[in-house]
Amino acid sequence: MPLASCGDWQSTFAAAGREASAIESLITVTVVGAAFVWLVVISLLIYAGRARRGQLSQEQAQRFITWGGVVAPTAVLFALLSYAVWSMPATRPWFDRQQADLAIEVTGEQFWWRIRYLDKSGGIAFETANELTLPVDRRIRISLKAHDVIHSFWIPALAGKMDMLPGRTNTLWLEPTRIGSYRGPCAEFCGTSHALMNLTADVLSAEDFQTWQQSRAKRRSTSNHAANAFLVHGCSACHALDGTQAQGLTGPNLTGFGQRKHVGAGALANTPENLARFIRDPSSVKPGAQMPAFPMIPQDELNEIIDYLAGET
Repeated sequence: MPLASCGDWQSTFAAAGREASAIESLITVTVVGAAFVWLVVISLLIYAGRARRGQLSQEQAQRFITWGGVVAPTAVLFALLSYAVWSMPATRPWFDRQQADLAIEVTGEQFWWRIRYLDKSGGIAFETANELTLPVDRRIRISLKAHDVIHSFWIPALAGKMDMLPGRTNTLWLEPTRIGSYRGPCAEFCGTSHALMNLTADVLSAEDFQTWQQSRAKRRSTSNHAANAFLVHGCSACHALDGTQAQGLTGPNLTGFGQRKHVGAGALANTPENLARFIRDPSSVKPGAQMPAFPMIPQDELNEIIDYLAGET
């Protein structure tokens, strides 16, 4: 499909955020300016090749070089530079800490995204992975970190990119303006499965986001027989499930996994078959993944784990 990359869920030219709109305008103005210069140059080349006229005098040549080679290019470049500088505050906005409607911490891992929603005091309200849920028309401050190597956070439809560096916290502000689902790839080579490290951002209405946020914050432990298989086979050593005995910190938090669209940070659709494949042999899906393979789990117990995770809503 030659036009597969033209969808609006990962395109700077289908802006769904205030910052992305500013970037889209900057690109458009720059391209128009470059096209104007190109057309002028090509027109002059065609004219010079077809015109039948005598040799220019030294005075005419100097005037042509001065206006066509110095004044006009300088004016165009100065205009483009002025617009770029003028638009910079909009493409990379900064607000006071108290002005954030929502604060989120995103940490790049090999090869997935750890996402923590923060409360008003800066503490962790709850944690999830690989899929952001955001409210529309709200200012959002995202603190960007890296656990292992350099990653780069980028959701083209919502805002520009920013690097995630080990030992450093960078801050990205964004403000979604359209409800929808948008994709963000890791934009910095980070290892073998760099191309399989993708983020999904779902932008909801303010009311729907508040309902989702409250459902996550108020989650309580539920008894489920299938949870035994999850615990017995050591899944809880790496993964956490809020309100249960599973409190692992190494891998993604699996609370609400049944609501997620993908397995393995966008590598596969979230289906029972794909989840079973990932558990059996993660490296066959994501080479270099830190999760060990579990080919030894009996099929009936694997089905219990899958059903249990699918019920995590």
